Amino acid sequence: MSEIKFEESLKKLEKIVEDLEKGDLSLDEALKKYQDGIGLARMCSERLESAKKKVELLSKNKKGGFELKPPAEDDLKE
Repeated sequence: MSEIKFEESLKKLEKIVEDLEKGDLSLDEALKKYQDGIGLARMCSERLESAKKKVELLSKNKKGGFELKPPAEDDLKE
């Protein structure tokens, strides 16, 4: 799949789910849509996980408690 925006991927995934739920696709069409949906779901999940890492990191402070802090520059590189 070519690089597409998260929002566009999510819309495509929602359409695939809608089409599959209708149940009027042939087996071949349903399998193709299912495979496409799995790919889109994985891509969305990876992008969400990457964004989550970029937003905040949980780290231990000197008192043994946890606090949120921005990621270091090295953590942003993937």
